[in-house]
Amino acid sequence: MELHEIAKKTIDGTRGPKGFPDKHIKAKPFSHAALVIQLTLGMLAALSIYGFATFDYKNINLLDSIQSTAVTIKTMFLEPHLKHFTFGEALMQVIITLGLAFLTTLFGAVIALFLALLAARNLSTGTASIIIKAGVTFIRAVPTVLWVLIFAVAAGLGSVAAVIGMTFHSVSYLVKAYSESFEELDKGVIEALKASGATWWQIVFQAVIPSSVTYLISWTFTRFEINFAVAVAMGAAAGAGGIGFDMFMASGFYYDVREVGVVTYFILFFAVLLEILATRIKKKLRAKV
Repeated sequence: MELHEIAKKTIDGTRGPKGFPDKHIKAKPFSHAALVIQLTLGMLAALSIYGFATFDYKNINLLDSIQSTAVTIKTMFLEPHLKHFTFGEALMQVIITLGLAFLTTLFGAVIALFLALLAARNLSTGTASIIIKAGVTFIRAVPTVLWVLIFAVAAGLGSVAAVIGMTFHSVSYLVKAYSESFEELDKGVIEALKASGATWWQIVFQAVIPSSVTYLISWTFTRFEINFAVAVAMGAAAGAGGIGFDMFMASGFYYDVREVGVVTYFILFFAVLLEILATRIKKKLRAKV
């Protein structure tokens, strides 16, 4: 009997007389968790309706507001123009933002590499691993913009506070990513090197890093993409300069929505460019693994 006939008969044997699978889908029993979820959703819906009904709209007509918003969005994205800075100046500001993202990623990657070696359970002691992982977990729990504002108390608002705050958060992110990559290394390799008399540094540079380098590059570039988006926000929130500061001036100082549209297109173009570059790098790295 041919293989495809056996497979067909096997499939037909599991079907009912009309060709449908002869298995009944079991209904999920009503549980306490489902009751709590339904009550929570119902309460949120009721609170939302009450909020919209009792909100103080200050005599604003909702339909007029929606129409004005649509006109603003249309003007922003379909009629963009530059008035307070030139195309070359905007391009230079984007390069400054990319530089800020690159600098913080570079600092963060170097510091995180050494901390991740101490945080990896297979390369360090349990106490050191727990202390470092607990510390970076706390740092990651606080948003980057808040770290920048905390450091701005000492350094003042500007690029210095932005670099320190973004580097601080990048270290915490990369320590987690790097240490988990190191922990995936086969324990047998490390034990074999230890048995042959290799030192800790020899194990790191001859086994751990060479086997994890593709993951390290992939995670570092992912953080670079994140830092580019954060650098745009820091330009507006912390006065770090770059294209984010120009967007803040165009929207909050000049109120020129057409110029905001141009800045948005600039940011979108470079974000897509970084995404394409990241995808190609990751594909090449996967092909080598």
